[in-house]
Amino acid sequence: MVPLAERIRPTTLDDLAGQQHLTGKGSILRKAIENGRIPSMILWGPPGTGKTTIANIIANTLKVPFYTLSAISSGVKEVREVIAEAQTKASAILFIDEIHRFNKGQQDALLGAVEKGVVTLIGATTENPSFEVNSALLSRSQVYVLKALDEKDLVQLLQTAIEKDEWLKQKNIELKETAALLSISGGDARKLLNLLELVADSIVPEKPGNHVVITDEKVMDIAQKKIALYDKGGEQHYDIISAFIKSMRGSDPNAAVYWLARMIEGGEDVKFIARRMVILASEDIGNANPTALVMANTTFEAVNKIGNPEARIILSQCAVYLASSPKSNASYEAIANALAAVQQYGDLPVPLHIRNAPTKLMKNLGYGKNYEYSHSYANNFSPQEYLPKEIAGKKFYEPGKNAREEELRKFLKSLWKDKYGY
Repeated sequence: MVPLAERIRPTTLDDLAGQQHLTGKGSILRKAIENGRIPSMILWGPPGTGKTTIANIIANTLKVPFYTLSAISSGVKEVREVIAEAQTKASAILFIDEIHRFNKGQQDALLGAVEKGVVTLIGATTENPSFEVNSALLSRSQVYVLKALDEKDLVQLLQTAIEKDEWLKQKNIELKETAALLSISGGDARKLLNLLELVADSIVPEKPGNHVVITDEKVMDIAQKKIALYDKGGEQHYDIISAFIKSMRGSDPNAAVYWLARMIEGGEDVKFIARRMVILASEDIGNANPTALVMANTTFEAVNKIGNPEARIILSQCAVYLASSPKSNASYEAIANALAAVQQYGDLPVPLHIRNAPTKLMKNLGYGKNYEYSHSYANNFSPQEYLPKEIAGKKFYEPGKNAREEELRKFLKSLWKDKYGY
């Protein structure tokens, strides 16, 4: 049977849940659709907020050829085949789901067709398009941001499904409580509807002809027993990435590659994994091994170019390297301490001697006066004050207890003596 989310997918803007800022009366996107002239666009928002539905509504309203590709399973070959067919039409829409998974080469294959108007592109993404869509394609597309559905929208969606879906109507459902349904689905309308269907199918009426009563307790019990049916592959996205990060932080390369394998097997976006490793390289390794950040950043660039399935090898190499590196969160702590000082002391004035003085007036006001140019002094260093007087001598950075940062500690102590307590 077709999943509930597909059976009741809206076909008009008036039936769409949420997104009134985009599709409500008088909104920019609605006007464009009503006028029959839509721009190429990127729909950016959380899972299950209506990106695919909006694309389908546009195609249904404009009555033009509509092509759909998934960035997970399609490559340059499929893109070119669609473009070749679209060239025989007066106009056509190409919808690409999860466009952030397309690498540069795949996105470049779209560019010419979008520029010439062979296709109107509608891309859907859960990731920031500023980072995931190349600038040339992005500049030719309008970005529309979808908002997470609120509780009112989600509850209304449940009620609509119960009232309109023929299969659910046969169940004579009483929706007594909704908290568990909303909590487990996490604001994802598709998950919410498929979970409703699962629960409705699992509850057996006490007597023939009785209606099905849905309560939070019943939802939790069914979800715990059958979660794999609606949670792709049974993967707990946030738990797995947490285990991956903590394994690398804990210097266990074996656990790191295991959790990496779990994510790859579950279809996780390789760029998402690589981004998290870039963060870890700075947050948890930092100057204990500065090469870690270079390695992680290179990994991000490499998987973006290579894509699956070979990206798994690059990710594995980097995960093992990061897990096997000495650890330090000193830089992370340093910026946290500095931010705390900013919040405590407010916007303290920059000391006059280190202010910029591009004009004569500024120089007359003392800007830059008595500044000591470091390279004019022995060891390229002058022990002048760089912090505002209110926090002069305050230490934010404490080198970690590792070989590289102990060298930094020794160097800083040789310069600043006992000022910062190094």
